[in-house]
Amino acid sequence: MKRVIPMIAGAIALSFSVAAQAQAPITIKFSHVVAEATPKGQGALKFKEAAERLLPGKVQVQVFPSSSLFGDAKELEALLLGDVQLIAPSLSKFDRYTKKVQLFDLPFLFDDLDAVDRFQQGPEGKSLLDSMQKRGLQGLAYWHNGMKQLSTNRDKLERPEDVKGLKFRIQASDVLEAQFRALGANPQKMAFAEVYQALQTGVVDGQENTWSNIYSQKFHEVQKTIANTNHGVIDYMVVTNAKWWNGLPEDIRSGLQKALDEATAHANKLAEELNERDRKLIAEAGRAKIQTLTKEDIAEWRKAMEPVWKKFERDIGQDLIQAALESNNK
Repeated sequence: MKRVIPMIAGAIALSFSVAAQAQAPITIKFSHVVAEATPKGQGALKFKEAAERLLPGKVQVQVFPSSSLFGDAKELEALLLGDVQLIAPSLSKFDRYTKKVQLFDLPFLFDDLDAVDRFQQGPEGKSLLDSMQKRGLQGLAYWHNGMKQLSTNRDKLERPEDVKGLKFRIQASDVLEAQFRALGANPQKMAFAEVYQALQTGVVDGQENTWSNIYSQKFHEVQKTIANTNHGVIDYMVVTNAKWWNGLPEDIRSGLQKALDEATAHANKLAEELNERDRKLIAEAGRAKIQTLTKEDIAEWRKAMEPVWKKFERDIGQDLIQAALESNNK
């Protein structure tokens, strides 16, 4: 009898241990490279709050901002290795996994952010979230940074000929490189953190960015003219490890998607408000002139960019490009 009691006690202890493990919350690490005060940073915090509210005791979300866990160059690799569960890189980072996402780098494709929204929320935009599954990546949502504007250290910036021969900083992107080649300009791939000094010292003559990036990085203080071009979009894709995501229990996966929907609405609203505010602050600062373009001006820019569309049409797909164009007319 004495031997039976310890065996029963051990079995009970083991069952409690197994139950405790089964009930332990799933830890989700969300790593990103920007500050918490940015729309992306706030979106990540909103996701944590919503996920833990919708799935109490089932998930624990840890947010690592400002490259505190993984930097820009390592986060995709870390995601595929399972060292982090969620990241939100710039869309231009995905061209090595699928050429279709290069669509978002095509110049003058979308008229405004509303058109971008319509495309991303439509069937073609959603299909791009699933386009990297065979490479181990599952897209979950799009988060906005905003529409891009063009700036230079010259007094005039109205037509394509105004940038001929100038040096422009770009993100690492084949499409963006082709964009400036088509204009007769010289693209220079450069880390974001190096841009201000490069503009200040004349290493590059210009750059392209959202109003909020231009203001927060003080690019308007070292540029003479910013043209209100809205010629492209800088957005992010919230992405996860496809195997990890598909292995989650259905209720967990559903709850996390609802949390992401809340976070997406929050982050995108903030991005829109921030760009509008910072555009006004740049105008009030009076350091750089904001150049308003006419419809005729925009038509000239679009015409100059036609070779870029033709060059990447096969890789991206005419159907996707057509769907994006149609989003402008709704």
